[in-house]
Amino acid sequence: MSKKVAVVTGANRGIGLGIVRTLCSQFDGDVFLTARDEVKGRAAVEELEREGLKPKFHPLDISDHSSIKQLRDFLLKNYGGLDVLVNNAGIALKEDTSLSFAERVEKTVQVNYFDNLACSNILMPILRSNARVCNISSMASSMAVQQCSPEIVARLTKPDLEIEELSAIMNQFIQAAKDDTFLQQGFPQDSYGFPKIGLTVMTAIHQWELDKQGREDILVNACTPGYVSTDMTKHRGGLSVAEGVVTPMYCITLPAGTTSPRGQMLRDKVPVDWVNFKIEMPSWYKEEK
Repeated sequence: MSKKVAVVTGANRGIGLGIVRTLCSQFDGDVFLTARDEVKGRAAVEELEREGLKPKFHPLDISDHSSIKQLRDFLLKNYGGLDVLVNNAGIALKEDTSLSFAERVEKTVQVNYFDNLACSNILMPILRSNARVCNISSMASSMAVQQCSPEIVARLTKPDLEIEELSAIMNQFIQAAKDDTFLQQGFPQDSYGFPKIGLTVMTAIHQWELDKQGREDILVNACTPGYVSTDMTKHRGGLSVAEGVVTPMYCITLPAGTTSPRGQMLRDKVPVDWVNFKIEMPSWYKEEK
């Protein structure tokens, strides 16, 4: 069997960089730090090398399907597959007042849901036996779902929900934001939390699909790192990056033979009922105009 390999997307800073740092000391294989900006990505690799670690770099723009396919082909040629995938790349535009709410919705849903979906669709077929996938979600999804109408919640939590319908709901949210009818249609005033719902639900669907294919040895889970002090939170979080990577690391280091958690959302290494989970988000997060 070829040497094991792990890929972390959007990893030149924050949680992604923290996961790469920890993987380099715990994973028995090569760890690829990927980033859209090659200069920043290589600088991050050099930072870790100065710490005595040995990450590798590969450019990856999850909004560019050809970029994802180039990474897939590289992995197949050099490793024969993939063992760990961390879908960490994402954006947060809630406080960007230069953009309208509709613009923030469209951009955030595209990256945090559709681009991560594309990355998974292209890379998951090359997952090897006992591979692990972790999608970096957020407890903002719980706050967003609490603002949704019962009808929207019912659609999102259908036991037989498929990716096509989930994507249709995400597109409906985009159009409703453009039409300024999102509240009337039962969607939340939350450009960040709702796409994270999509990522969390996508996780469950992908696990279900793998199980149907007889690939139950592969585990796909979502997690929230917690409120971590990073550039994305403008360093207002109460957790360090080292604390924030604990749950993602738990998900991607579940040993062979583990049967659960699978297709779930984890917080502090424990599966949570994110739909009914009551969480108090920071005051700056609550109002979005």
